[in-house]
Amino acid sequence: MILDIDIDGWPDGVDWADLAERALDAATAIAAELANPRLSASVLFTVDAEVRALNREWRAKDVPTNVLSFPMIGRTQLLALPTEGGPEMLGDIALAWGVCAREAEEKGITVPDHTAHLLIHGLLHLAGHDHGEDADAERMEGLERRALALMGIADPYGTG
Repeated sequence: MILDIDIDGWPDGVDWADLAERALDAATAIAAELANPRLSASVLFTVDAEVRALNREWRAKDVPTNVLSFPMIGRTQLLALPTEGGPEMLGDIALAWGVCAREAEEKGITVPDHTAHLLIHGLLHLAGHDHGEDADAERMEGLERRALALMGIADPYGTG
């Protein structure tokens, strides 16, 4: 999978693009469907106002949120996608700086660690994973824990 990364409004001092690539590597290690070389996704590191506008337009929620995922193909189509052929856009992810920074501070963790979690969460959503039902949430959180462990990041849910 190839990531198209755009960074606007996030502070210097952290290589956010490298963090996104490392999160992709970890997500791919635990969700092999992301490893298809035909796939691409965009990641937008942006400000709260931009994510708020996206959330308002696409989800009818007039608030910023930490991460938004916009899948462009369904899970069934993703799982059936051959590795040969032209490029296929899996979807888009947008992260809001202010929300991410505030949440990290509230959790007592670094912004890069929290951002890695949100990137993995967003990538799993693009791959068709969900957390609407309790069993789905447990599965998705387990995948997130495993991917974050590969990056040396502690369990964000505090359950081991």
